[in-house]
Amino acid sequence: MEQQALPVYILSGFLGSGKTTLLQRLLDHWKGQGLRPAVIMNELGEVNLDGLLVEQEVPMAEMLGGCICCTSRGDLSTELTTLVKKEAPDVVVIEATGAANPLEIVDAVTETSLYQQVELKGLITVVDTAHLLELYRSQQGATYRLMQEQIRCASVLILNKTDRVSAEEAAEISAVLRKWNAYAGILPAVRCALDPESLLGGLGGVHLDGGSEDQEASGDAVLSKEEAAGQPGKAHRTHDHVMAYTHYFKNAVNSEEFERFVKELPRDVYRAKGIITFSDTASRFLFQYAYREADFMKITPQGDVPDVAVFIGEHFSSGELRDGLLQLEKRLFSRPSAVRRSL
Repeated sequence: MEQQALPVYILSGFLGSGKTTLLQRLLDHWKGQGLRPAVIMNELGEVNLDGLLVEQEVPMAEMLGGCICCTSRGDLSTELTTLVKKEAPDVVVIEATGAANPLEIVDAVTETSLYQQVELKGLITVVDTAHLLELYRSQQGATYRLMQEQIRCASVLILNKTDRVSAEEAAEISAVLRKWNAYAGILPAVRCALDPESLLGGLGGVHLDGGSEDQEASGDAVLSKEEAAGQPGKAHRTHDHVMAYTHYFKNAVNSEEFERFVKELPRDVYRAKGIITFSDTASRFLFQYAYREADFMKITPQGDVPDVAVFIGEHFSSGELRDGLLQLEKRLFSRPSAVRRSL
């Protein structure tokens, strides 16, 4: 049977927004399904206080004394790899410190997918409604800018603690979230009391709120559950709100065709990386893509390393990338390539 990629989720949100409460709800949900979840928990201090709230039977890796998006960022890929090998979980959740920049964490997580069968499924940002309302009205300070970044990067937004504001204030903040992130589903909640199935089903492109007026005007469509699961659906795909798309190759691809594919990536894809086997060379290559430039380096990986490509961006269509890569896998060419000629 084909090995399935291990799903990884990132929980983001400022201090006190309710991330650990949501984490416990998700863990209970997965355990109720007979799955084995694991957690990577980051704390700025030397003691993991939030970790004390998580049940002991859940495997946990602690990253203390720094933020995984900066001082400890290089350790995250190692921690994730070790946790997967040691505990063999069915799903992993990374709860980031409230001071973390989500883009840096995404980059570190996807680094692991070059060596392990893992796939980033989405970034869930929990928003403290009253706190954000206060910051939005003042519109200043590092906390305000960090919250903007956490909201802008989210796959789904949980507007938590709505019981602490009026209906008019909740509507005001909902409009702010939609302005900053036109693609993520927005879920109002009190103490993160949400249906986990609906929450997780909304990641990877399904707009739980049915799509905003801005989305409809720009041609965005709501994906069916069949499409979200990779099955044929009737809805027209345009933009999936994803942070990263991971593609594991079943076949080698032609190097010239792959170079052309990377060169023509949409501008919403701002980084890509991976390990590729080319059908017209005898070597495997590590490729890196950033700032519209790609670099290929011949490598000899140690151990069982899969052929994989990871694409990181904000509002690109993962469906279109997947279709294009599958087409490359179906086409085998024998003509010389720029990569091979450069060796």
